[in-house]
Amino acid sequence: MSRRALTLLIAGFLVLALGVIGAFRPVPYVVLSPGPTENTIGEVDKKPVISIKGRQTYPTSGALNLVTVAYQGGPAAQIDLLTALRGWLDPTVAVVPQEAIFAPGRDAEEVEEENVVEMSNSQDSATAAALTELKIPYSVGVGVLSTEKGKPADGKVQKDDEITAVDGKPTKDSDAVQQAVKAHKPGESVVLGIVRGGKKLDVTLQTVAGPKGQTIVGLTMGPKFKFPFDVDINVGDVGGPSAGLMFSLGILDKLTPGELTGGKKIAGTGTIQPTGEVGAIGGIAQKMIGAKDSGATVFLTPPGNCAEALNAVPDGLRLVRADTLHQAVLALDALRTGKGEVPSCEAG
Repeated sequence: MSRRALTLLIAGFLVLALGVIGAFRPVPYVVLSPGPTENTIGEVDKKPVISIKGRQTYPTSGALNLVTVAYQGGPAAQIDLLTALRGWLDPTVAVVPQEAIFAPGRDAEEVEEENVVEMSNSQDSATAAALTELKIPYSVGVGVLSTEKGKPADGKVQKDDEITAVDGKPTKDSDAVQQAVKAHKPGESVVLGIVRGGKKLDVTLQTVAGPKGQTIVGLTMGPKFKFPFDVDINVGDVGGPSAGLMFSLGILDKLTPGELTGGKKIAGTGTIQPTGEVGAIGGIAQKMIGAKDSGATVFLTPPGNCAEALNAVPDGLRLVRADTLHQAVLALDALRTGKGEVPSCEAG
């Protein structure tokens, strides 16, 4: 073998070796794929997804499927280049930059914890939206979502506490609580009236200066709903806020005579506000594929996702625009009876 041929052979081997090594090097991307679907009027692990106690319920049929997105990758388990390349070639998945899912400084555990909190909040909002649609009254207080480690509230105030007063003045609004705390100078004491496990307590906290100089105690607050009956939602490991609309529809179906689906398989997605507004979500393309694979023929779509959905909708899946919970109910009524308007993404 000549020296030139040997040189080319060695160079080719090195290029191949470097290519193989490079293919298995981690890259900062995440692969999104269709995740599992769950029927909100069905069961998970032989338990109803939605259980209602203290109120009459009615039989249901068909399916109201929530849809999810599974992801592969992240700061602690980065995918390799070969996996990313396979994803780019697969029309059923999306490959996105890691920072689109994991903000700088956040790891997978923090994202999962946030998803759990968002799911819990979504279930409360979904119940509130369903009761608002049915004109069933409920009340709302100020709940503690979390405390910041090392800040005055840490160890003295607990998650799920209800704040009922600040410095002896009753309050039912988290903004009012914040303003009352900010009215103090850092270093002064503030007294929170709370309810914990049915017991009333006064908790005195010494305030500190926040990152922008404002007075804080290190609390994250949100609405604490008080419903006239128990609604329990069981979805296993599913997290995030995007199932809100489908939870609301499942609750409505169980609380009202007749069958909302007409026996059909309906899928959909969207966050939900207690007042019924439906918000946009991520991963719409993968969620539609999951919906189609589950046997659904109708997909309830947030208005903010309509444009993207139209470009990726699978054959045989009908997009129905759902601006609000009320509009979604009317659309399902129209689909079931053949009477009335069915809003479409094309029209909106």
